Amino acid sequence: MKRGDEDRFDRELEAHGVRVKDADEFKVRDDVFDEVTLLALYKLVHKKRLSAIGGAISTGKEANVYLAEAGERDVAVKIYRIQTANFNTMSVYLQGDRRFSSVRKTRKEVIFTWTRKEFANLKRAHDAGLSVPEPLSFDRNILLMEFLGEDERPYPRLKEVAMDDPASMYATVLAFIRRLYGEARLVHADLSEFNILVGDQVYVIDMGQSVTPDHPQALRFLMRDIRNVNRFFGEHCAVQSEFEVFAETTGIPLEAVLAGERER
Repeated sequence: MKRGDEDRFDRELEAHGVRVKDADEFKVRDDVFDEVTLLALYKLVHKKRLSAIGGAISTGKEANVYLAEAGERDVAVKIYRIQTANFNTMSVYLQGDRRFSSVRKTRKEVIFTWTRKEFANLKRAHDAGLSVPEPLSFDRNILLMEFLGEDERPYPRLKEVAMDDPASMYATVLAFIRRLYGEARLVHADLSEFNILVGDQVYVIDMGQSVTPDHPQALRFLMRDIRNVNRFFGEHCAVQSEFEVFAETTGIPLEAVLAGERER
């Protein structure tokens, strides 16, 4: 985007009451800050949920995450791209989830529901005492949550960290999987070294796709999570059998888990 276009978007944001912080670092894109997003930002500012928005923490095909301010507090603003987010993939995780079964199949409605679903999942996990970012507010395709980092720098992802004690880190991640299932009644459904952050403790992020255990694909997603974690940590320390982890997490007897695997 040309500098003139960036200035125009900055002016539009400010016209909606959003103060642009660190303008030189704030690279807006017209596929992110469309009119729907600008209106949602304005509503969040009007509710005093947001006071300033700055540079991107992360960018992706589905969403961008920005460092922002809510009064004196640093927060993270996740904005799902209405034009480019893969709403077909999102629909797979929405279908079968009783909490969101009434969603219409339009692109906007799927993305708005996905945002609401991530807020609900984070709240469920946070209320259970799990180490996830505290969800603060949402509107349309925008999710506000606790910023996980120090000095305006986000905590690194697990894949970027040199682990002093990988076995202990592995045990922490397994404990999270078990507690998420047993206490928050959720399966992450996309857990890997890319959405685990390491800071003052281990945090798990990106929970838009997370499903409840009664989802038709929940157990398959759970096994995939366990295999992803074992694959990563298997290069650094001894790992537990994926079938044992699955049985301990779900309460399904190990013999039944192994019998089911043999029948596949």
